[in-house]
Amino acid sequence: MTSAQLLQGGIVVEHVSRSFGQVRAVRDASFAALPGTVTALIGPNGSGKTTLMLMLASLLRPDGGSIRIAGFDPMDATPEVRSRLGWMPDVLGSWANLSVRSTLEFTARMYRMDRSAAARRAAELVTLVDLTELADSPTRVLSRGQKQRLSLARCLVHDPEVLLLDEPASGLDPGARAQLRILVRRLASEGKTLLVSSHVLAELDEMADGAVYIEAGVTASAEALARSRASARPWRIRAADVEALRAALETAGIGRDEITVDRAELVIPLAGEAAASTLLASLVGSGVAISTFAPAVGDLEHTFLDLSTGDPA
Repeated sequence: MTSAQLLQGGIVVEHVSRSFGQVRAVRDASFAALPGTVTALIGPNGSGKTTLMLMLASLLRPDGGSIRIAGFDPMDATPEVRSRLGWMPDVLGSWANLSVRSTLEFTARMYRMDRSAAARRAAELVTLVDLTELADSPTRVLSRGQKQRLSLARCLVHDPEVLLLDEPASGLDPGARAQLRILVRRLASEGKTLLVSSHVLAELDEMADGAVYIEAGVTASAEALARSRASARPWRIRAADVEALRAALETAGIGRDEITVDRAELVIPLAGEAAASTLLASLVGSGVAISTFAPAVGDLEHTFLDLSTGDPA
């Protein structure tokens, strides 16, 4: 994808900073999120994620650097950005006495839809986020998870091409979380750009195409990410005969002190997919019946933990 195409539909952040008095919330953030993809925004509490999201949403002015949302500067071309952007904050209040349906119709009217178009869009979204049974109930009766689904529907009202989702799965039950993952992937397949912030890295692993890591207000460089991907991480291995598996691991060059036991599985460190593939072939070739062979943590969690113990730059 060319830089021109990226500017037309994606997110481009270059050396963005923002301070609050003496507190440098974001020091140097740079990344690009492509149309048709889901990008995870990952970092510990206090890393600058929320401040960065607010700047992308045109709610805070950066002190330095540049931001482009679908080719527009959120500060210099705010109406253009907001017409193309869907923003779902971690907590979005609702009008307690309005019904779910009326809330969505009212939101659509704020995006200049006429009454009939607003009613049609509200009906579509009520179904999309599985709130049909509560469509005519006041929003004050909704649970935390149901309010999250309503918040997601509100950010989709005007069919935006760029979506900023901050903790979208918070409060959702397992079934709703699975539906959210499917919806997020569907939106990406339609060509939308999605930036999703969450502390639940296992869920992000299942929906994200790539990730931006931020620590102390600085986004990790491509070099730091490459080093992290190449570093060793634990893998879980299970076999019917644990002692045969242990012997095969030692024969394959895994030291006895590198092997730990966790429930019915053996855990060992491996540096990268190539090392894992070689070891698996060796174990299968030795006749050990392997039933589980997988990373102990997901890619995003491994990178996050690795970067948190080193220099994100």
